[in-house]
Amino acid sequence: MPELNLVIPAVLDRALKDEMMRTGTSASSIVAAALAEYFHTPLHTLFQVSTSGALVEGVCTGAISSEVILKHGDFGLGTFENLDGEMVVLDGHIYRTRGDGTVSQAPVDACAPFAVGTRFAPDVDLSIEPADSFDILKERCDEYRRSNNIFYAIRLDGEFLHVRMRAVSPPSSGGRLIDATKAQAEFELSEIHGTLVGLWSPGFSSAFSIAGYHFHFMSEDRAHGGHLLACSTGPLRLRIEALTDFHFALPENESFLKADLSKNSAGELAYAE
Repeated sequence: MPELNLVIPAVLDRALKDEMMRTGTSASSIVAAALAEYFHTPLHTLFQVSTSGALVEGVCTGAISSEVILKHGDFGLGTFENLDGEMVVLDGHIYRTRGDGTVSQAPVDACAPFAVGTRFAPDVDLSIEPADSFDILKERCDEYRRSNNIFYAIRLDGEFLHVRMRAVSPPSSGGRLIDATKAQAEFELSEIHGTLVGLWSPGFSSAFSIAGYHFHFMSEDRAHGGHLLACSTGPLRLRIEALTDFHFALPENESFLKADLSKNSAGELAYAE
C-alpha cells in the first residue's frame, strides 16, 4: 500500500497518540479513517443491494445499474437481471459470464437484482502455498481472518491447475434461483492464470447474505469466468481486506416490495451455492 510521510502539529500528534492508546488502533488506521471521512470516501465498507433470500424467492428484477454499482466499489460479485449470468467486479470493471460460457464487459445500464462490492483496500498481501482442493484453499484463507464476526473481501491471483465453475441462465419457469441452478451450465478449465474475487460473510448474515465463502473466477485474459465450484492451484497471491462497515440498500421495485421474504431460505440457498 502507498506510504504517507507528513508533518502534523503537536496538538494533533498528542491526540493521535492518545487515540492509539485508548483503542489499540494503529496510527495508519486512524489517519486513513480520518482521510476517508474528510474526502467522503467509504473505507472498509461492504455495499450490498437486496438480499440473498429475495434472490432465492425469485425476486430477480433489476434493482441497480452497473454504473451505480461502480460508484460504490471496484471489487465484488453478484448476478444480473432475470439471473442472466454471473457478475464479477474486478479492477473497476464489471464482467458478465452467461450460461453459454461467453464473457463480456457489462454495459453501464446492465441491471442487477443482487450485488455486493467494496473499494478494495487490502490489509493483507502475501503469497500462499499451492492448494490441492477448494477446501484447502479456504483453510489457507482462514489463517488470515482474525474474526468470524466481520466481513472480508478476498482476492487470489495466480495459476489455477484446475477450475470448475458454473454460470446461471434465466430459468424458464419464472425466476427462482433453485430452478436456474438445476439447469446451470458448468465449465472446467486446466492450467489457467486468473483471479478469484471473493467475499466471506459471518454466520449471522445468513438472513440476508451468503454466509461463508463465495467466490467468482475470472481468467487473466477475461475470456472465462463464473461461480467457483471447485479448484486446485499453484502458489497464489492472497489479498484480504477486513470490512467493518456495512451499507445495505433495499430495492424499491414492486417485485421486492410484494415478495414474501419471511421464509427461511438457507436450505435452498445452500443447494444453489
